[in-house]
Amino acid sequence: MTDNQTVQAYTEAWTHSIESISELVAPLPEGSWNRATECPGWSVRDVVSHVIAVESELLGDPRPIHSLPRDLRHVTTEFARYIELPVDKRRCHTALEMTSELEYTIIRRSRALRNAKQTPGELVRWPAGPLAGELPYHELLRMRAFDVWVHEQDLRRALDTPGNLAAPGALVARDFLLERLPKAVAHTAGAPAGTTLVVDVTGPVEFLRTVRVDSTGRGSVDESISLAPDVQLTMDWETYVRLACGRGRPGPVTVEGDKELAERVLANFSVTI
Repeated sequence: MTDNQTVQAYTEAWTHSIESISELVAPLPEGSWNRATECPGWSVRDVVSHVIAVESELLGDPRPIHSLPRDLRHVTTEFARYIELPVDKRRCHTALEMTSELEYTIIRRSRALRNAKQTPGELVRWPAGPLAGELPYHELLRMRAFDVWVHEQDLRRALDTPGNLAAPGALVARDFLLERLPKAVAHTAGAPAGTTLVVDVTGPVEFLRTVRVDSTGRGSVDESISLAPDVQLTMDWETYVRLACGRGRPGPVTVEGDKELAERVLANFSVTI
């Protein structure tokens, strides 16, 4: 796949997921917007607000002027405060205000993506408060396709409306999360040098990957089969996503091999901020 094809694929994945969110929330009555999601402290309204806020900032819109309450227990870092401010600003918005702003944001952002002049590798600004910086244009699109698909799934679980688990955004999420798995196993979970860990994922998105920790303690992941791994974790795709995105400890996860190491890995499986 060429660089331009990659950009197009990420754009199409983003479009599919954000339009799916719009279709999902458009008919919701006011009460459903207050349903809790698996994102700590966030309701359906809050997740949609976050999606709107990030896309609006990428469009160059100014940050809202708003004083964030200091007693929000789920806000524990400066980055979290940065993300929370535009979310809290919209907590008094009605269903109609939310759906209208979302639709308008999608129209504007889609137009901006169609007319974008950046080359795939061109460095662009990533507006993320304390984590702000520059990254290649294709990587920004990848992160937005990943984030929007994950939040679509947050909304679907909260609203008991499953779907799109094998959408284009799901494949972006698979690759994004797998790239970060070796660090979670080798560094965060502290798997010793020489460890091999197999992850067998079933369901709408199937894959088998082996994480290997080398003699220096560095992890890597590949598609080769390990016949006698130290640990094998078997789970379905949705469980994998929820674990890797820090959405609690869903189940079931079948564990074979070193149980103590497996528990340590599962406790440190989240690779998102």
